[in-house]
Order: sequence, then C-alpha cells, then structure tokens
Amino acid sequence: MSGMADRARKTAMTLILEGLAAADPYKAVKRALSFENGRLVVKGREIEVKGNVYVVGAGKATGGMATATEDVLGDAIADGVIAVPEEMVSQYRLRKIRVLGSTHPKPSEKSVRAGREVVDLAKKAGEGDVVLALFSGGGSALMELPVEGVSIGDIMEVSVALMNAGADIFELNTVRKHLSRVKGGWLARHAYPATVVCLMISDVVGDRMDTIASGPTVPDPTTFEQAVEVMKRRGVWDSAPPAVREYLEKGLRGEVPETPKPGDPIFERVYNVVVASNIESLRAMKAKAESLGYRALILTSLLEGEAREVGKVAAAIAKEIRRTGNPIEPPAVVLAGGETTVTVRGKGRGGRNQELALSAAMYIEGLDGIAIAAVGSDGRDGPTDAAGAVVDGFTVIKAKKAGLDPLKFLDDNNSYEFFKAVGGHIKTGYTGTNVNDFLVIVVEKEGGEG
Repeated sequence: MSGMADRARKTAMTLILEGLAAADPYKAVKRALSFENGRLVVKGREIEVKGNVYVVGAGKATGGMATATEDVLGDAIADGVIAVPEEMVSQYRLRKIRVLGSTHPKPSEKSVRAGREVVDLAKKAGEGDVVLALFSGGGSALMELPVEGVSIGDIMEVSVALMNAGADIFELNTVRKHLSRVKGGWLARHAYPATVVCLMISDVVGDRMDTIASGPTVPDPTTFEQAVEVMKRRGVWDSAPPAVREYLEKGLRGEVPETPKPGDPIFERVYNVVVASNIESLRAMKAKAESLGYRALILTSLLEGEAREVGKVAAAIAKEIRRTGNPIEPPAVVLAGGETTVTVRGKGRGGRNQELALSAAMYIEGLDGIAIAAVGSDGRDGPTDAAGAVVDGFTVIKAKKAGLDPLKFLDDNNSYEFFKAVGGHIKTGYTGTNVNDFLVIVVEKEGGEG
C-alpha cells in the first residue's frame, strides 16, 4: 500500500468516527432538551410541566437517550421504562428509568412485555402530566403490543413473509401498525390527555416520523384497506395466520378501531422532534473533511438501491474526480448516506455495506490514492460482527496475489469472508446509535499533496 492510499483510508475512517460522534444519542438529547423553571425546552419550544413527567421509549439508541434525559431532568422524572436490546442492558445505570431487555431484529414475548409496560405507564399520565417518549431504530421489534386475538408469533410470521416477498419498510409498517396497540399513533392515544414530547433518532431514509419505530406518537395516514391491499399484492394474504386475516377483515367492516389519524384531537398536545439523523451526521463529516484540507460534497442522505450496484457508482464517482475533477477537484471527499439492499443469491456471509465495498474495490483496482468506505452506524452490518469495510486500489491486487477471486466472493454474497482474508473490515462494536449507513469516497490529489 502506498502513502496516498494509506492517507485516503485513514481519512475515510476519521470521517466515519465523526459521523458516529454526531449521532451519539446522549449528545443529541443534551443538545435538544433542557429543563428550566418547571418548563421543558425542546429545540427552543417551551412546554410547561404542571404535573409528573413519565419517560417511555424503545430502540437501539434509547439507552443513551434515557441517560441524557435523566441528567437533564433528574428528580423531575416520576417514573420511566424503556426497552433496549437485551445484550445492551448492562451498559446503563439509571436511577429513575427502568431498562428492559428485549429482542431485535425479531420480536418476542419480551417485546410484548416491554410494550405492555410502556402502555401501562403512559396510561397513568393525566392532564398536566408530560410523557417524554424516546424512540430510535429497532423500536418496532423491541416493543410491541398485539391487538386482541393476534399473537406476537402471528405478527412475526406476517412480517417475515412480507419481507421475503419484497415489501418495503412503508408497506411493512402499513400492515404492522394495524396489528398493534402501540404503533401508528396508539401510544399517543393511550397517553391522552397528557402532553406528549417524543424525541427521535432517525434510522429511516428521509426521516419520516411515522416510520421511525413505526410511529407510536405520530398520526397514521394508512388504513385497513391499504394493509389488506399490501398483503394481497405481495401474495401473502392467503397464507397469513387466520387470526391476522380475521382481525384485518373486522377492520374493513368497521368492527375494530382504525389507527389514530391526522387531525385527531389527541395530537394537539403531541410534539415530535428528530434530534439526530443521517443528514446531520453527514454535515458533521463534511465539516471535518474541510478542516482536514479536503474539498467536500454531500451527495445524498437518501441513498437506496442494490448494494453491489451502488458500489459501482461509488467507484465511478471516484474515478471521475480523479480524471476530470468533477463534481469536485481533488483532494476530495464525497459523502452519502441511506440504506442499500442485498438480493441474496449465494450462501456466503456478509452485509450490505461489506458487499458495497467489495463491489467498489473491483472497479478501483490499481488506482492509487482512492479509498471507499461503507459502514452501518449501529455497528452491525448484516448477521456479522463487522460494521462495514474500507477498500482502496490495492484491495483487489492483494486478493489476487493470495489466489482469491473477488467476483466469486461477490457472487456468493460472501463479502465477510473476503475481508476477513484480505483485510479491510471496520469493527466498532455496538455503537448505541442508528442513523442508517455512511458511504465515504476519498480521492487524494495525485502526487500526495493537498
């Protein structure tokens, strides 16, 4: 590896760490929330607290959010309960807020217990009280309360069938919200007439509040009719558990209540605020790159598509910068965020970020001073212990010298084993946050100056 390639890789890693720091849930809540003279101040909005403050929430970043909330509010908190991944429970030592261990990405009876405790606490709140809700990525699985007659196993079965059929997150949530008594605005209804303040860390491309943790405090614009239509269009209606079909059919007949809708009076005292997101991390990464002497550009925070195809595009951008100076002259950093997907055809092990990086490596082979890194901000890329990977112009050369064929690894969706053999894994461990993925393209100025 040359000095230029080494510098490009180090820069990519520095920027990823900057993005993670900007998404730190503790810092995000501390920036957004304060408590002064009996008033909550949320990003400049003052909310009078006449009674008790109850804290509820769920998500992979919610433990850090709750820690900051206790530091801000202290003894003003009357009670609280949150759900986090069970392997993260020991990280938090809270005085006022109980921390429940739950399961992710698959919900379980632990999720139901968490959902029941969150709803029970929200129902305790009355006029003059404030329910402070803390939600982040993973909340949909970590906290659930199925509608009457439907089990958590039924919801899991339908969710898996929809995902396998190619349903996107919005279609999936349309169905899940109509099988839940906590998602799709239901938590706000349970808390009424208390004031609800919901702080969110977004893991959703585009930061749609009704999709973050399936929008427990956000009006749901979808209907029973749309839920059934999604299931039929995706070919899972006939094979769905009978209890699910029966409940949704009751919804079509108006025999069970719809999810709370926009315009419902219960939302007049609900304040939903995103306190950390992918675009905010990208802005911090851009500023850091510029401080290091690079020209920097944020391409998008809405990145989607097949991971290996996005990898080709990332490589093409790097080569265009090197060849013509477009869209910016080197030394250059181009940043993107979002969430790609992988169509699994092989039997290997990997994740969307590792697959993206492997694909990109094949198209920058032999080009010095270029590095491309892709990483999941939660520290987990697919079912692996890696967050992602970083590659340069020497990655494929190194693989071939070791007798490895990168294309075979890509075709087998075996990116994890490729980087295990060649090097390039990015391993952060659980980061305690989740604002989707980061893609970093670094192009050094030829000659190593700049």
